[in-house]
Amino acid sequence: MRVIDEIYTDCPFYGSRRMVIELERRFFRVNRKRVQRLMRLMEIEAIYPKPKLSQRNSEHKVYPYLLRNILIDHPNQVWSTDITYIPMQDGFMYLTAIIDWYSRYILSRRISNTMDNDFCIEALDEALNHGLPNIFNTDQRVQFTSRQFTKRLTDVDVKISMDGKGRALDNIFVERFWRTVKYENIYLKDYRNGSELYHGLEEYFSFYNTRRTHQSLGYRVPEDIHYS
Repeated sequence: MRVIDEIYTDCPFYGSRRMVIELERRFFRVNRKRVQRLMRLMEIEAIYPKPKLSQRNSEHKVYPYLLRNILIDHPNQVWSTDITYIPMQDGFMYLTAIIDWYSRYILSRRISNTMDNDFCIEALDEALNHGLPNIFNTDQRVQFTSRQFTKRLTDVDVKISMDGKGRALDNIFVERFWRTVKYENIYLKDYRNGSELYHGLEEYFSFYNTRRTHQSLGYRVPEDIHYS
């Protein structure tokens, strides 16, 4: 599963067929059904528009995408969130994080060994202690379309934006961040278990927010931009 995650991080447009081909190029003997099962478990799918690949909860409201052609020019204008799979030596976890689009500042994060929405709501509650965005962007996962999640935003008059189905690039800053955290920390550290992962990510997120410079920020750090 770790190798699949590495391939997907590099090539998020790979579906199961191309994933099998790439695994075979790396001398792994696999069949497509097994790869499809593992990708479902990891909650990943190829990034391109496709009809009815996964069904959302029909009782949950889906909001329109609000960020097309919008200039992002100040902190707390747009926040967004997502969930990613984290491989470990002894199993795996899921990571969610909330990022400010302008400053790249990570407002909150949580890890979980399940895909229920509790850890997403905890991350949202923590982020809202930092302030309020004008727009909050997510994909259409059931965790983010749930009433428990969206009501926290509508109650404080935050506009909700949701990516189009199969269009993870609508949430491009989170996708870039997943690549960064995996290559700069997850794959290098090769954590054994959830406890190691938690403490390692706490250190990394502190580094990312306060010491890691970004070329797109004029080689400043997210914390300086966010609170300037």
